[in-house]
Amino acid sequence: MKINTKMITALKLSSLCFALSLSSLSFARDIVVEGVVPNETSKQAILVKMRSVYNEDQIIDKIQVRPVAAPNGWSDSVTRVITPDLKKVSQGKLSVRGTQVDLSGKMLNQAEIQPFTSNFQSLVTAPYRFSSQLSVNQAEQAVIDNALKNRIIEFESGSAVLLPAGTQILDEMVVALNRVQGKNVKIIGHTDSQGNPDKNKMLSQQRADAVKQYLISKSIAATRLSTEGLGADKPVADNASPEGRKKNRRIEFEVL
Repeated sequence: MKINTKMITALKLSSLCFALSLSSLSFARDIVVEGVVPNETSKQAILVKMRSVYNEDQIIDKIQVRPVAAPNGWSDSVTRVITPDLKKVSQGKLSVRGTQVDLSGKMLNQAEIQPFTSNFQSLVTAPYRFSSQLSVNQAEQAVIDNALKNRIIEFESGSAVLLPAGTQILDEMVVALNRVQGKNVKIIGHTDSQGNPDKNKMLSQQRADAVKQYLISKSIAATRLSTEGLGADKPVADNASPEGRKKNRRIEFEVL
């Protein structure tokens, strides 16, 4: 996740700014949290909320405590907008400057932007104001989606070993990735809901990593590829049926 480090270079002691990244640095999935808060209590409240959403080892704390004036309930308003939904946004940033809340970045699907924005808006109450600039990488994402064609990249049962049918699809994905040379791509692993959730998340990460390594072996630059394992957190079908579970056991490619 990437943060614009120029956001606070002109910050004055009389101003108040909190910002966090929504896309990883060097694909290490680091979340940089920076800005100025009025006291240590506000800082810790923000960090506690961040740790409830992201892994603690992802978070890089650059928050400064300074004697600045803050609107009533400022830290509560900041922590309210730090939700797991932010994981749907990449290449972006969330900033709170006084009573102004700004969100920008990329989302995977155009259809998700409006409901996401409306839900986020409901978290921002007066006197706070909210603006968003969310978009999708439509052309490049279409190239990748058309190559995948909603097919399932198959692995051996319960493992991260690719089956021949899976590598055949990935060989086609190599062609598509070479067509979007200027873009980085996140490989996202998903599972169905059967079994232990922690093991499912680990397996989904291992499968995403296996796809990455295969693509690297086909001369796709490692620096273009990142991975994430979401386990069963984002199903696309009903896990109650075998057909639904098969659809949920999938690999997705997100153009960043």
